[in-house]
Amino acid sequence: QVALVESGGGTLQAGETMRLSCRADGYIFGGPYNMGWFRQAPGGSQRELAATISESGDANYADSVKGRATISIGSGHKTVHLQMSNLKPEDTAIYYCRVYFTKGGATYWGEGTQVTVSS
Repeated sequence: QVALVESGGGTLQAGETMRLSCRADGYIFGGPYNMGWFRQAPGGSQRELAATISESGDANYADSVKGRATISIGSGHKTVHLQMSNLKPEDTAIYYCRVYFTKGGATYWGEGTQVTVSS
């Protein structure tokens, strides 16, 4: 069982930089996985990919954040960080951490952290 603990977020001004962190507790990563952040905008019905990264360091970014976001894996492969600069009001969303184990397909989600960007 994996518990994902998210931190960061809050209320920021347009143009500022945010940093989100997600720590995976209760499991030692021993196989291929994909870890990252999805976001759900106000009134949105789906969580959309923001950025993900594999255990080998291959990163994937949504077009809406490409060039502004950097995702990285922390030491021990149990933490993932997302830094996003030049924030825009349309970045306002609940950001969810997700880990997906590519062997077996097990998926775990964090509870989400609110990010609000004011203009």
